[in-house]
Amino acid sequence: MSTDLDDPRFTAFGLFAEAFTGLTNRFAAQFEEHRLSAVEFEVLMRLARSPGRRLRMTDLAGQTSLSTSGVTRVVDRMDRDGLVRREACPSDRRSSFAVITEAGVGRLDEVLPGHLELLQQWFIGQLSPAELDGMLGSLRKIRDAVNPCATAGTTEERPAA
Repeated sequence: MSTDLDDPRFTAFGLFAEAFTGLTNRFAAQFEEHRLSAVEFEVLMRLARSPGRRLRMTDLAGQTSLSTSGVTRVVDRMDRDGLVRREACPSDRRSSFAVITEAGVGRLDEVLPGHLELLQQWFIGQLSPAELDGMLGSLRKIRDAVNPCATAGTTEERPAA
């Protein structure tokens, strides 16, 4: 075999994937306690942190791990549950917005204290402030390279993450 299996690029990505999977597993049980999937939590957070608490459906797809059709299915389900609603886009009849409802904000209010505790324990608390700053800069650089549309619908004053 001519490929060096000890190449540090494999190690870097492997560690990133293992850390992400481990964190995701830690968060999953807490989301289930609040009757949310990880994707639904992500949608609620993206909407709550966006200007006007809304995003065009295509922008929401760009900011999540979902395809455009996947976002449609999730938003439809969350709309039935009263957590989000759709609004027509006044400037483009082909487009619509997903908007977080008061019930969606309420569900986030229930979830966030425990989620922040888990983030602190298993993620932020593992890093010094300088390490965290460096990692945030690095992750934004990578995100912007591989997913340039991820910041669509956000403003410069409020960084997407």
